[in-house]
Amino acid sequence: QVQLVESGGGLVQPGGSLRLSCAASGRIRSVNAMGWYRQAPGKQRELVAGISSGGNINYADSVKGRFTISRDNAKSTVYLQMNSLKPEDTAVYYCNADIVGWFVNENNYWGQGTQVTVSS
Repeated sequence: QVQLVESGGGLVQPGGSLRLSCAASGRIRSVNAMGWYRQAPGKQRELVAGISSGGNINYADSVKGRFTISRDNAKSTVYLQMNSLKPEDTAVYYCNADIVGWFVNENNYWGQGTQVTVSS
């Protein structure tokens, strides 16, 4: 059983910072692309940032220059450092990853989501 477990959400004031973490666990052979998505109330889920197994990175225009995605392949973990947070960053943040399990082809997995609230 493969799962993604997120941590690091919470309440922060505008201009503040948070760091999200997402660790993959279970019968994992390899972790390919990893990323973070978010969904605000009444809106569709959107890609925030993605990182390939080789380190290629892409960001949503709305977070460029403020958010940084990184990964630790040895720990099967992806991080999202969020700086200069704005109220419009408020959303549930979801981790996503393409994982190859032992004796299982590549599948796409989602974390349970972690709430990020930016408010004074």
